[in-house]
Amino acid sequence: MDWQAWHDTYDVPDSWMARRLRAVQDRIREALDTAPPGPLRVVSVCAGQGRDLVDVLADHPRRDDVAARLVELDPGNTAFAGESAREAGLIQVEVVTGDASLTDHYLDLAPADLVLVCGVFGNIVDADIERTIDTCTRLCRTGGTVVWTRNRHAPDRVPLVCDWFEERGFERLWLSDPDAGFGVGAHRFTDETGEGGELTAGQRMFEFVGYDVLKAARAGGRAAGS
Repeated sequence: MDWQAWHDTYDVPDSWMARRLRAVQDRIREALDTAPPGPLRVVSVCAGQGRDLVDVLADHPRRDDVAARLVELDPGNTAFAGESAREAGLIQVEVVTGDASLTDHYLDLAPADLVLVCGVFGNIVDADIERTIDTCTRLCRTGGTVVWTRNRHAPDRVPLVCDWFEERGFERLWLSDPDAGFGVGAHRFTDETGEGGELTAGQRMFEFVGYDVLKAARAGGRAAGS
């Protein structure tokens, strides 16, 4: 999969990806608008080209309050994100080329006020989705927000993702309509379950498989069972 070329569809105004990006950006704006005064910490897992966060921060009133780290494995995408941040004058936005599944990248910013897990859940197996949501209880501060995405292709895992968040003390703030053509959610961590705690070094949240590989595996499984 060419993950740089994949981002090109964002530039097609009414594509599902452009509409999903706008939905994510709206959730980011809401999280920043409602965050308490003072410094804010943001982490983005598998940040891609950083269009969701960087484009919002560029003209947001809280831009100078935000210290952010975007972690992405593809060096072409991190180069794009870094250049976008520099052009916007976002000197407190750090772009890291590395394995976004490793907790080590987030230790000094956790627990964060805003955690972005966009473009992840559709590319990993169910057990790793649940493990990543578990980790979000330590990535996200009490009162902070997680914004996440997941496609709604069969099997539709969006309801299950919501359940997993809510079982761990997250309150649903917003969920895209089932017929939107994509899944975007925002959950606030209330920590009512007491499952929060300190993020641990050396942990891996997930293995990034790729939706194309997962789709092919599902198709092969159906063919084998037919």
